[in-house]
Amino acid sequence: MSTAHLSAPSIDPEEVAYFERLAHRWWDTEGPFWPLHRLNAFRVDYIRRHLCTTLDLDPAAERPFAGLRILDIGCGGGILSESMARLGAEVTGIDITEKNLQVARMHAQWSELAIDYRLASVEQLVQEGASFDLVLNMEVVEHVEHLPDFLAACARLVRPDGLMVVSSINRTPAAWIMAILGAEYILRWLPRGTHHYRKLVRPVEVAHGLGTGYRLVHETGVRVNPFGRTFGYTRWKAVNYMMVWQRHA
Repeated sequence: MSTAHLSAPSIDPEEVAYFERLAHRWWDTEGPFWPLHRLNAFRVDYIRRHLCTTLDLDPAAERPFAGLRILDIGCGGGILSESMARLGAEVTGIDITEKNLQVARMHAQWSELAIDYRLASVEQLVQEGASFDLVLNMEVVEHVEHLPDFLAACARLVRPDGLMVVSSINRTPAAWIMAILGAEYILRWLPRGTHHYRKLVRPVEVAHGLGTGYRLVHETGVRVNPFGRTFGYTRWKAVNYMMVWQRHA
């Protein structure tokens, strides 16, 4: 596979190299990305519910996202992108590592899904004048450099009245204990080095990065059951959280 990847101010070369080494494991449900596969169904339900409510769509429809343009930032092997495509959306998935995109393209072809996978940064899409009904920023912000600039660029990619969904890990002592020490070093659910405490993102930093042009539609904490390996909602946002933002008209 090609090892081409992008460079931009928001891109951390160490993060690129890390995920490049794991690219061939994206669709291995028992491999290093198994938490993403378990999390995916949970977050797709969350996205579906709040997108339909906010944009007045029918959540019971087989393809409720038909006609919508969705951007999946840091799409990796395409796990979330394929879920959005199955709900009817016109999906663009961007990543900064060509190895990830080759895996995503092959799996989409095998799944008979038409998804536009591109080796591109958010800054590049802004320069092109791209605009989307929904931008997905899922488990991405904790891996970038220059977070305020990255979020400002992402904010420009949402059409007026469109939505952005952000999910990440809070920068708190509890998150260090549970998401890094617990998940990576004790339970070994994730490879060591997946997350770095200094790069974890507080919800208030997301709000500041998006600016006054956005309003918060919904936020929730996400709890993890270590015994059943399941996910659920919680008011406690000290570790994992998800947020829905809407751009003002």
